[in-house]
Amino acid sequence: MVACGVTVDLPIGIDIEEKRRKPVNNILSLAHRYFSPYEVQYLASFMDPESRQSEFLRLWTLKEAYVKALGRGFSGAPFRNFTIRFEKSTDSVVPERPKSEEFRIMIDTASDSENLTANWQFALVELSGSHLAAICMEKDENMPGTEQEFLKLKVWKTLPFVEDKCMSETDAVINISGLS
Repeated sequence: MVACGVTVDLPIGIDIEEKRRKPVNNILSLAHRYFSPYEVQYLASFMDPESRQSEFLRLWTLKEAYVKALGRGFSGAPFRNFTIRFEKSTDSVVPERPKSEEFRIMIDTASDSENLTANWQFALVELSGSHLAAICMEKDENMPGTEQEFLKLKVWKTLPFVEDKCMSETDAVINISGLS
């Protein structure tokens, strides 16, 4: 898989992970090491190991995309210093995995009291059932339109010299986060 994000004067970060890849360590052990206490508690609320792993992967890809958008990378912005939250549009925290049309992704930072979520937008997509991709991009406040219109995601299947096919409007691409 190769990902390419194109923006004009706006930071962007992308992460793609294979869904069936299994971590060597226990998911909660990894979460305690890299995630915030809220995220660890969120993951611990899933009793089913497959559901817990799926949520771990969602959080991991979102966190990776965010630190890449910041230009810091994994070591420059420790994962434990910020929290990814899935929240209903009414601003109430959702204890279980929300439906895509009911949530937005929020960031809380431990080192900065300013809520940075107003500056970032996220997309979380499943690609061909085998990969999960997260995209984080700074919002352009000068661009008219709703939040849904800020991030225009196009997914292409490309076999060099053979085929270029837009997959964005097919079942191969499932938009999990509700952004277009």
